[in-house]
Amino acid sequence: MSNVIDIRSRIKGNTSKTKLKAQSNNILDITEKRAEALKQDRRKVRRTLLTEFIAVHTVVPNYGLMKVTLDNINENGLAFDIEEGRGLFQAGEEIAMRVYLNHQTYFPFVVKVKHVTLYKEEGVYRHGSEFVKGTINDVALHHFVMFLETISANLKGDGGDITVTNINS
Repeated sequence: MSNVIDIRSRIKGNTSKTKLKAQSNNILDITEKRAEALKQDRRKVRRTLLTEFIAVHTVVPNYGLMKVTLDNINENGLAFDIEEGRGLFQAGEEIAMRVYLNHQTYFPFVVKVKHVTLYKEEGVYRHGSEFVKGTINDVALHHFVMFLETISANLKGDGGDITVTNINS
């Protein structure tokens, strides 16, 4: 036997169609809200992975090799930010980029800038770009993106919920 009470049958017996519709609109399905909250949490963790774990660099004219902030990445390309006043690229430019796996090891790839938008409130130029196919590390880059997409489906944030207590030395 179910513990859930179907209030629709009770509403039907006690109200007119107009009142029924008004009351039905007040019923909240928390399943959708919960799914959205989980999606937001995953998005935040993925954003942290992209901005803090993965270091992406490019050579910005007049500034040299510079770390840029990776906003998002998918199988077709990536979006990255450069702080306002620190240079920018133009749509149509092909640029060499590097993903650093540690302080000394990286793999290079090439992107073509599709659009550039100034986000004044964030103080950045966001560059949307697509991967240039058939260039250096094309296959490795594809697998790297697939890796990120696969793990991002199950990423979790560490809320400090696991602690070690009563340590004997």
